[in-house]
Amino acid sequence: MPVRRLLTLLSCALLSLVAFSAPVASAAPRAAAGDVVTARQVSAPGFFYARTWIVTYRSTSTTGQPITVSGAVIVPFGANANTPVIGYAPGTHGLGDQCAPSRHLEAGDETEGLLIHQYAIRGYAVAVTDYEGIGTPGPHTYMAGRSAGQTTLDIVRAALRLPGTGLSSNAKVAVVGYSQGGQGAGWAAQLAPTYAPELNIKAYAVGAPPSNLKVVADADDGGDNAGLVFAAGYGIDMTYADLDMTPYLNTAGRAAVADLSDDCTEELQSDKYAGHHLSEYLTEDLLHRPDWAAKLDAQKLGGTAPRAPVLLYHSNGDEILPTQMSVDLRAAWCAGGANVTFWRTDTGVHFVTAALMSPSVTSWVADRLSGNVPTGDC
Repeated sequence: MPVRRLLTLLSCALLSLVAFSAPVASAAPRAAAGDVVTARQVSAPGFFYARTWIVTYRSTSTTGQPITVSGAVIVPFGANANTPVIGYAPGTHGLGDQCAPSRHLEAGDETEGLLIHQYAIRGYAVAVTDYEGIGTPGPHTYMAGRSAGQTTLDIVRAALRLPGTGLSSNAKVAVVGYSQGGQGAGWAAQLAPTYAPELNIKAYAVGAPPSNLKVVADADDGGDNAGLVFAAGYGIDMTYADLDMTPYLNTAGRAAVADLSDDCTEELQSDKYAGHHLSEYLTEDLLHRPDWAAKLDAQKLGGTAPRAPVLLYHSNGDEILPTQMSVDLRAAWCAGGANVTFWRTDTGVHFVTAALMSPSVTSWVADRLSGNVPTGDC
């Protein structure tokens, strides 16, 4: 077993051992997914109308292992048992701990801060996950769908269990996300009925999800966003113990992995990787190896229809994630009996669409939390 993977597995094992064997008060029940491990209240710039906590909480990896994840919980002053909770799945922030959304919220420079404000200023509590391995020991399992969905659902659980918020365990919930967050929200939608059936989820807003990683790789390999493709390969490699990219890396590939493993988005989308192809880093086409192809297919969305209404939205001008993926995802969810509202927009490129659509998406979510059921497109 390569030293890198052995160290990773030992780190995760030690983290789980510490997290699950720490003494607890007076015969408390065994820790469960969504339990709060640590919490500290902070002064988050801009959120003057709310209390903000940086938390760590229990969750579950793609392969079913217990993990500890970090995140943030924002609760407007005056929150009570009737206050809804938004499970917020962020877009790509990178692979390093310093990229964690919760750290940027505390520092006041979070790139999605205005999108989060759209919900918090309405009086909703917002629970923001950092995902597996960002801000906590171990690698970030970037683009691992099941982990993204489970960590998103568990930050909601953590918010509801956090002492001093005034929130109710039966609070209405909506789960939202764009880009990587769209993957997280989409997987949360598919997993919630079995993974978190107690949550009172009323809606999902799924924006530009990378619902088929092979399609994304074909679209972005060799382009401006090639670094995201290589990062996804790294993330999937880190997800599964039975995969190992190392034997297929050439000299340039080994250097790239060592470099990108702690990069944030700006570096992943920089000239270091832009214009380069996976073939420049690998000695074999991993996308078409049966073992790798099976794991990439396992990240696809569409296999299970969500039970709560879904807003799926995607711009025709998206230069990173092809819109056809959402067309196909809509068809798959509709075929399974889901209530899907599909907005195929002409709102420009990927990041512009996130901002332009935010007010309309927030209003759609608010309507669902008010009890109105959409007719949907299917």
